[in-house]
Amino acid sequence: MTTTTSRPTIVLVPGHWLGAWAWDEVLEHLTTDHCRAVAMTLPGLDKNDPERADRTLDDQVAAVLDLIARLGASEDGPVTLVAHSGANAPVSLVLDRRPDLVHRVVWVDSGPAATGSAFAPDLPEGVEELPLPAFHALAQQASLEGLSPEVLERFRARAVPEPGPVLRRPVELTNDARHQVPTTLVCCSIPSAQVMELARGGHPVFADVANIEHLDVIDLPTGHWPMWSRPRDLAEAIQSEVARTS
Repeated sequence: MTTTTSRPTIVLVPGHWLGAWAWDEVLEHLTTDHCRAVAMTLPGLDKNDPERADRTLDDQVAAVLDLIARLGASEDGPVTLVAHSGANAPVSLVLDRRPDLVHRVVWVDSGPAATGSAFAPDLPEGVEELPLPAFHALAQQASLEGLSPEVLERFRARAVPEPGPVLRRPVELTNDARHQVPTTLVCCSIPSAQVMELARGGHPVFADVANIEHLDVIDLPTGHWPMWSRPRDLAEAIQSEVARTS
């Protein structure tokens, strides 16, 4: 990887059911630190798109690549990608296709997808989209720690159903150069020690972590949505990782 002395642009990619709005509080703190940061809404998560339920994982990958191209990313001026939760599928594919354009990837309570994996491979073809589950059901899958009733109300009001094609599509990765991209895991709902133990044990969710050549880990104890529960701390963690040269 080529390293630079200037600060790379930060591209914030939200997880399932979320748009660029999910990063608003983090962006406020990053802007205060004079960073160049941009949040994006992946195809399929724009409620005003009449064809959003048909958007695919390939559409999402193309959108990320298009954005970083418009931001002027190059081998001499790569971006930092910050991916939350289910954004790991499109961002893993971006790393597979253009690792040269990424200075560092920061996984927020997430990690690189393993080749052949899919979020919901058994989701029936007839299911066009997956709405945000009831919070009591969601809490069985991901920690809601640190989220106030007001935040949960906003989450419910602004969440957009996830397109079925995105959830069913397996991630196919072929370029081992993705493992050379410097990587940071921001561990929130699962402590880093446990994440690394799972990775060494070959757990399918974390298996690819063991293949990363330049890995740093940060513990930020909170729930699965730290951009709302600890936005300032998350912004500071992202900023510290952007400053790394390797």
